[in-house]
Amino acid sequence: MKLIKNLAVILLVLLLADILRYFVYPDVGRLAVENPGKTAFMLDREAEWKKEGLKDKKIHQQWVPLKNVSQNLIKAVLIAEDDKFWHHEGFDYEAIERALQKNILEKKISMGGSTISQQLSKNLYLSASKNPVRKIKEAIITWRIEKSLSKRRILELYVNIAEWGDGIFGIGEAARHYYGVSPSQLSGEQAAHLASVLPNPIKYSPTGTSGYVRNRSRIIYSIMRRRGIVVPDYQEVIASVPDTTAVDSVVIGIPQSLIDQAVSADSSRRDRKNEENSGSSMKKEPVPSEQPSAAPPH
Repeated sequence: MKLIKNLAVILLVLLLADILRYFVYPDVGRLAVENPGKTAFMLDREAEWKKEGLKDKKIHQQWVPLKNVSQNLIKAVLIAEDDKFWHHEGFDYEAIERALQKNILEKKISMGGSTISQQLSKNLYLSASKNPVRKIKEAIITWRIEKSLSKRRILELYVNIAEWGDGIFGIGEAARHYYGVSPSQLSGEQAAHLASVLPNPIKYSPTGTSGYVRNRSRIIYSIMRRRGIVVPDYQEVIASVPDTTAVDSVVIGIPQSLIDQAVSADSSRRDRKNEENSGSSMKKEPVPSEQPSAAPPH
């Protein structure tokens, strides 16, 4: 029994030492001036390919400065992945609470609610395993990244190491692979499609026919059109809300409050339209031909 207790103490000390070392290692400060090489996530992918005997597969990545990335892409990624990026210090506690509630309801640990900074920490340095110890390490590295790097640099790192397909890493490679354009030329719709697959870029393709991608990108694009996200100040003005019906916010990854606004506004618009149509019918006014409406005067 004493031997078991001693072994348990030793294991606990080793575990704590392994966790605490992340307060000083890795040297995240270097990321302020140096681009990383292959990330832990990329190395995991290569290990998978080797195990499956796919010797010819390799990582494709082209590094792009943030100034050369379309604002459309930046808007889409922030809306889809981390709506409070410019305001939080690495952790979105409301999203974490929602994720915990979802985990409890579903009786499984999915570890959701990650911000862009948390995703960056995991992809750069950690394994893909979903266990509490890894999440503690991720939290420590995230805290250090937020203290050491500017928000612009964090975003630049993220869009350059994010996976956008099997072996496709970074927006430079993704823009050329899927659309044959440079990252600076991405349209709003293209950006929305790219952002929509970030949760699972192996299962879904930005140019595929998946209903998931179609619906998620439509919502992202609707919000993009009505927002102004200015890097780095994150000044946003919502002129109106998306034209959409009820959407599962857990699947879409967009704040529930915005989804609720969208549904309410869409319902009100339909009611007004029905009233107008009813009034028009009572007056027996002629139905206009289906011609494109003229552009509003400038």
